[in-house]
Amino acid sequence: MSGTSVDGIDAGLVDFSNGKIQLVAFHYQPFPPELRQKIHKLSQANQPVLLTDYGSLDSQIGRLFGETALTLLSNAQIPASAIKAVGSHGQTVYHAPETANGFSLQIGDPNRIAEITGITTVADFRRRDIAVGGQGAPLVPAFHQAVFSDAAQARVIVNIGGIANITALNDKPVIGFDTGPGNGLMDWWCQQHYNLPYDRNGNWAAKGKAHLALLAALSDDDYFRLAPPKSTGKEYFSPAWLQQKLSLFPDLEPEDIQATLCQFSADTIADAIRQYAPNTLQTLICGGGAHNGQLMKLLRKNLDMSVTSTAERGIDPDHVEAIAFAWLARQTLNNLPGNLCSVTGAATPVVLGGIYPGKNGLS
Repeated sequence: MSGTSVDGIDAGLVDFSNGKIQLVAFHYQPFPPELRQKIHKLSQANQPVLLTDYGSLDSQIGRLFGETALTLLSNAQIPASAIKAVGSHGQTVYHAPETANGFSLQIGDPNRIAEITGITTVADFRRRDIAVGGQGAPLVPAFHQAVFSDAAQARVIVNIGGIANITALNDKPVIGFDTGPGNGLMDWWCQQHYNLPYDRNGNWAAKGKAHLALLAALSDDDYFRLAPPKSTGKEYFSPAWLQQKLSLFPDLEPEDIQATLCQFSADTIADAIRQYAPNTLQTLICGGGAHNGQLMKLLRKNLDMSVTSTAERGIDPDHVEAIAFAWLARQTLNNLPGNLCSVTGAATPVVLGGIYPGKNGLS
């Protein structure tokens, strides 16, 4: 799994035997800076793209995904022959399901992954949901339902990557949608001023003071007035989007802007929970945002309930999405749907993804 923060690849080795879900091993592979820059360049909204750049990057990322899977297996001392399949989310470069001919585009050639590893690979999960009228996102709520549901406690799972999304396990059917920016805008602002990939622990944001007028301007966007199902991406909540908002406030200190961005993410997540899951008793956080102490502090201040990481329920917050795409690959191979219509807005449940046979075919 590589998410909207574009920091690197999360690889999880997951055992589903005996009706249980067990993480056997985990490996994180950072993207080389040059490759990260290429992904950001390819993902810019409304910019022309050379097909040679697109095709080359698709191959590069596919190769790196395959090599990462082999490193994971080597570290775990488990042969590729013991693995049923690789589930590859790929790297999203554009997500636009709401357009007339809606689409979601992930790169990371699964043919390369299958060839390098010799393992059957399942990939391209989002487009089948879009083909039946869905948003193609978020997809992880089906997994959240499988592993985090508790009939005795209304619960929300919040994944905070570059974009944040929630899964409300309060009622049936499950509700889930993208709430707006998670870490993405904060990461970009930190990169502009410190040349660092992210604001570690939210320490820089904690030094500033949220600017209420800027906060109101950020929050004044039609996306937040849309009812779910809905999804978004960094091509919408982009640096250009932020710069347009900042142009109204030219004299703010950089640390106050960072503090405002952190408050903005916390507020939009909390507002979504209060509006669409008002009976929630516990919020569990996963994704990189779980390590942002300032963001977690603001979420706890905003929400009158327990706010903790998914580690409390036995899954490290950094591991949740990698496990989820292993689970989704297993759903596909078992001819089971991977989408939730109540979440994505799809007309019908569908088996997600394409299957790329390994060296032994599909046996």
